[in-house]
Amino acid sequence: MKFAINESLLKELKYDSKGLIPAIVQDADKNDILMMAWMDEEALRRTLNVGEMVFWSRSRKEYWHKGDTSGNVMEVVEWFVDCDADVLLFKVHMHGPQVACHTGARSCFFRKG
Repeated sequence: MKFAINESLLKELKYDSKGLIPAIVQDADKNDILMMAWMDEEALRRTLNVGEMVFWSRSRKEYWHKGDTSGNVMEVVEWFVDCDADVLLFKVHMHGPQVACHTGARSCFFRKG
């Protein structure tokens, strides 16, 4: 699903000194937190335009459309901005192998502290 871009909301977002904002990804049905990755404004716009998660890879210095290599596409159902406008939350449906983490785990948050 594509999303209308609310320019006034996008102007409120607070990116860090590198132009990035954290994006938390949550399973829309089970409410599990799946992962956290970084977005810049372009990654956010791409995500909203295609309705699937697109991130900025800090290590590779390139855009990363989740599922391009893994087959695990994350379809955005809805998204939220936190009260300080410095963190994003995306609720998604996973299509593919149901694996969010590069380790092969369903969620990146599988280790207890």
